[in-house]
Amino acid sequence: MIALATPRLFDGTALLRDRVVVIDAGRIATVTDRAPAGVVAETLPPDTILAPGFVDLQVNGGGGVLFNDAITVDAMRRIAAAHAGCGTTTILPTLISGTRTQLRTALGAAEAAIGQQVPGVGGLHLEGPFIALARRGIHPASAITAITDEDVALLAAPRPCKLLLTLAPEAVAPDRVTHLARAGVVVFAGHSDAHYEQATVALAAGATGFTHLFNAMSQFSARAPGVVGAALAHVDAYAGIIVDGHHVHPAAVAAAFAAKGARRLFLVSDAMATAASDVDRFTLNGATIRLRDGRLTDDAGTLAGAHLTMVEAVRNAVRLAGIPLADALRMATAAPAACMRLADRGRLAAGCRADLVALDRDLRVTAVWQGGAAVALAKAAPHR
Repeated sequence: MIALATPRLFDGTALLRDRVVVIDAGRIATVTDRAPAGVVAETLPPDTILAPGFVDLQVNGGGGVLFNDAITVDAMRRIAAAHAGCGTTTILPTLISGTRTQLRTALGAAEAAIGQQVPGVGGLHLEGPFIALARRGIHPASAITAITDEDVALLAAPRPCKLLLTLAPEAVAPDRVTHLARAGVVVFAGHSDAHYEQATVALAAGATGFTHLFNAMSQFSARAPGVVGAALAHVDAYAGIIVDGHHVHPAAVAAAFAAKGARRLFLVSDAMATAASDVDRFTLNGATIRLRDGRLTDDAGTLAGAHLTMVEAVRNAVRLAGIPLADALRMATAAPAACMRLADRGRLAAGCRADLVALDRDLRVTAVWQGGAAVALAKAAPHR
């Protein structure tokens, strides 16, 4: 049993003063105002904020590894470890519009990772390939395809891991969305050119959110609200958002926060191989992706994911978009965990996994615990 005494604690909902977190057998035993009798608490520095480990539902890569290039348990392990060193203790490894063979391989790898209790792997995110060609972004045109009954059966099959599926509502019939949702798949609209009405039908059919709000989707206008309008108007729907200063203007982030709040708007990194590493380029579907001034783009200038970690997203949400700190932390912890029904993540409460991150006054990671064990911090790499 160990105890951590912190001057400030974010429990997933609110910032609290002078709390002690007691950890036993990899889980939180209690959060109290003093250490139990016979337990000596480690006192954290006076400017520390202790928070739940970050939960990132869109992680294409990290630590120099791209999941599309190595759809294996080992790749998941390496990517998760790289992000853990930056405070993200749960990720969904994300496959970018893979072939059907790759989909099956990714599902098998995720099931194996959960079975092996690979630290940090919370499930799988399949971003495509059932998306709109017109909004594919960096996704390969050759992989985009229509969904079939066999695809639905594969995705809806019982499995031990959480599954998030991004699809275009105009490309997938509502009854198939319902089938997937009832099977436990978390269905998000994204990479979509849908009308507002089509997105609304998908929500009624069982979709619960939107992938990287504002990006790769039909935009908002007065007479055609599009997918963006559907995300903002349906306040109970979740939406991930990339807050790196490149994908979404800070004013748009602030507007989305005003519309949805920290319970439904959550941060994602959309991280690529360069995140949490000193790698400055990689290849995606034959195209060279380069890191310049914090942006990842191909030779045509198309954004290709993000060079971002969740702690950077939290800092950006506070400093660029003016989001209150407690809300920014909730957007990186409790909100994404609730979205994926990860009941024991994203909060500091009795029974939850002992996944924690310590931050200093500048919101830099100073310590990380995963399942109660200390994690080696990642070395900060300069932005190029």
